[in-house]
Amino acid sequence: MPARVSEAIVLRTYPLQEADLIVSFLSRDQGKLRGVAKRARRPKNPFGAGLERLSHVRLAYYQRETRELVNLDSCELIRSQFGLLGNYPAGVALDYFAEVAEQLLPPAEVNEKFFRLLLAVLDSLRDPGSPDPDRIWRAVTYYSLWAVRLAGLLPDFGVCAGCGAVLDDPGHAERAWFGRGVPGLFCSHCRGGAGTAYMRELSAASRSIAAEMLHKPVAQLSPAAWEQETAADLRRFLVEQMEAHVERKLVTASLMEQSTAGL
Repeated sequence: MPARVSEAIVLRTYPLQEADLIVSFLSRDQGKLRGVAKRARRPKNPFGAGLERLSHVRLAYYQRETRELVNLDSCELIRSQFGLLGNYPAGVALDYFAEVAEQLLPPAEVNEKFFRLLLAVLDSLRDPGSPDPDRIWRAVTYYSLWAVRLAGLLPDFGVCAGCGAVLDDPGHAERAWFGRGVPGLFCSHCRGGAGTAYMRELSAASRSIAAEMLHKPVAQLSPAAWEQETAADLRRFLVEQMEAHVERKLVTASLMEQSTAGL
């Protein structure tokens, strides 16, 4: 069977036997796949540094209908994330991007929008005009919002999930509340009956940031200064939506919030 060649982003790798790797990757034209890279752990191998986390590559592989794993043949590196690895918070952000993609994306389902989202936020982390915390938190928040939206999990920010009241009425903007395991946002009146003992507020400022992110590429967002506290409630809401969907905690989400504490 002839090899298929796909543009791809490597999500993570797992050791297999003594010299091989299992590689999880997101291809532009085939979606998320897993494959075996034989001899990839040996000093001389046909993959070089192309199988590092979140490397943008061109993969050649053989795919058989009767097998779950494809056979990786070779790898051409398009762009490495090596320059970001010396920055610990940026490195944790890479781990977060990979974990979210691994957990949210179903196998073998084409999702070019998610592929382009990953490339966009990776590019934004290299923005030389922004300090580290600015570009890291902007990229993480943008990625989280769009990952939830592309997974079909993003509720309408402007409407109460309980009574349907408009939350963003220009004449009288309602406060919005959310709780773990409860989909959607709730107005002050409905928060008590939303089925959770404790709810947090999603601020009007964070809802405004989300509205801008949903209408602009990450590279065109307003050049306002970002700190860890900026849209922290929005990130928490988005992470809780993802965790409820995949029914497990995202390990890197809490690490991400700790990573820039000293910056």
